[in-house]
Amino acid sequence: MKQAIQLIAFNIPYPPDYGGVIDIYYKIKALSECGVSVYLHCFEYDRPQASKLEKYCEKVYYYKRKAGIVYQFSFEPYIVVTRDNDHLIKNLSSNIAPIIFEGIHTCHFLGHPLLANHIRLVRTHNIEHEYYLNLYKSEQSLIKRIFFRIEAYKLKRYESILNKASQLLCISSNDYSYFNGKYGHSQFIPAFHPFSDIKSKPGRGKYILFHGNLSVSENIQAVEYLLENIFDKITLPIIIAGKNPVGHLTQKISMYSNVELISNPDKEQMENLIEDAHICLIPTFQDTGIKLKLLASLFSGRFCIANSMMIENTGLEHLCHRANTPNEMIEAVNRLFQLDFTSKEIEKRKVLLENAFSNRRNAMKIVGLM
Repeated sequence: MKQAIQLIAFNIPYPPDYGGVIDIYYKIKALSECGVSVYLHCFEYDRPQASKLEKYCEKVYYYKRKAGIVYQFSFEPYIVVTRDNDHLIKNLSSNIAPIIFEGIHTCHFLGHPLLANHIRLVRTHNIEHEYYLNLYKSEQSLIKRIFFRIEAYKLKRYESILNKASQLLCISSNDYSYFNGKYGHSQFIPAFHPFSDIKSKPGRGKYILFHGNLSVSENIQAVEYLLENIFDKITLPIIIAGKNPVGHLTQKISMYSNVELISNPDKEQMENLIEDAHICLIPTFQDTGIKLKLLASLFSGRFCIANSMMIENTGLEHLCHRANTPNEMIEAVNRLFQLDFTSKEIEKRKVLLENAFSNRRNAMKIVGLM
């Protein structure tokens, strides 16, 4: 009998164009290619329904996510209570297949009596209360700061719901240490991603690249840090590329003659930008999860400079050049821009990335838990 699994996604995972949905989409694809029938349940609110998901799914269900200030007064976190849907629990309970809850966002029914006999796997995308606390610290808008602070408090209190999971599927080794230490029953399953082989080119690239979603406070903070502390002290060509750059960031970037902003590149253009760069410079100031931009840089780019928050305990440390201060980043940039990227470096990446970060291998780990 063919194995089946139900998967509850916090958003519609197509197109796979930002961290969380990239992991979900390529997980669905890998499970399907391993012979698993996937029944996808997804919440619809800011992305259209996607018929392309039917290529890898036995059936796709859509549920309208709730919205409104009234849900701010719930004891449950806003990201959870707005995904409470009667049709969802009815559909889940009518199918005996195991369930993957994607993120604590989708865990409203994790402990529901109708699912007591189901295998219930929770994919932890972050230590969510820490993630929201970091959003609170980096956000400029007072209203958003208040929301993030309250949500962080609610998420920390709500997290004990994970005791009701059969297994936790942790996306990074840091998250695994945290969740397994607190709840046990955890497995480290690295992020699923669009890369199957190393595309890095030997030789030299033409510029330094920072890439990421430029409407997200974490990336805005990183770009502002680079502009103010590094990019105004080097004369090399620099490209900043990503989705939906906020207005004040666009204005800041325009003040630097050696920095070019590329807004909303499509998938092919972004891949080309990474492949043609000499250095991907990608610090972060949130050490939550594993950043898919790091995997993209290592699978497709040449040299990668990152700070400890980006690479610590990822297993990818020795593939990157660590730099934590502005002086260290400037020194690394100037040194690496004089060097060729070699085939030896590419072979090092193949050994690690095509093994530990193999989508098929990690999908089979999930199948084993079923």
